[in-house]
Parts: sequence; structure tokens; C-alpha cells
Amino acid sequence: MIPGEYFLNDVPIIANKGRKTITVKVSNSGDRPIQVGSHTHFFETNKALVFSREKAYGYHLNIPAGTSVRFEPGDTKEVELTEYGGLKIVHGFNGLVNGKLINRKQTALKKARKKGFIGIDKK
Repeated sequence: MIPGEYFLNDVPIIANKGRKTITVKVSNSGDRPIQVGSHTHFFETNKALVFSREKAYGYHLNIPAGTSVRFEPGDTKEVELTEYGGLKIVHGFNGLVNGKLINRKQTALKKARKKGFIGIDKK
């Protein structure tokens, strides 16, 4: 046993069990590394990341809490995203949603387009 270690159950805890997941291909078009944390609303990540933001709306990285994924300049990688649970309320990040995810997608897409986020189709 490691000091401070807890054994809560004999069965491993599976994070995000039963939640919808998707995979997106992401490229860093910038000149600096970009690190994205586990609970970041992926739709609102750094403007220099190229991916389908519309597809990523309402999702965050499907990785353990407190960890992150780093994208070096020019890197392209596939990441798995999982939908937000609970009340599906998102605040902060780049200010594209700031509230419940339900019924805000089109407004958030317009804001992202206006602010120059890459990966937003022109409409």
C-alpha cells in the first residue's frame, strides 16, 4: 500500500461510463504548443486547433480528471471526447456558451465564427 492510497472497491471505477463518445481529428496550426485539460469544453479550445467544432459542441476530452492532452505545432492526432453529464452547464473558457448547452449551439457557432475560430463552417 502507498501512503495516502485508498481502496474504495474491488472493481475499477470507469470514468464517463455510459456516456456518448466521439473521435475527432485535431491539428495544431499555431506556432506554440497547446495543452487542453480534461474538463475543457473542446468546442471552445484554442483558436489555432483545427477540427470540427460543431461536432465537438457539448463534449470534453475522455481522459482522467486533472490530466491533459498536448498538441505541438504541426501535430495532428485523434482524440476521444465524451459528452458533458449533469445539468450540461458550461461557463468560462472562451465565453462562447456561458450557460446551459441546450439551445445555445447556433449562437455559440456564430460567436466562434465572429471571433475567428478555425473549424467553423462559413454560413
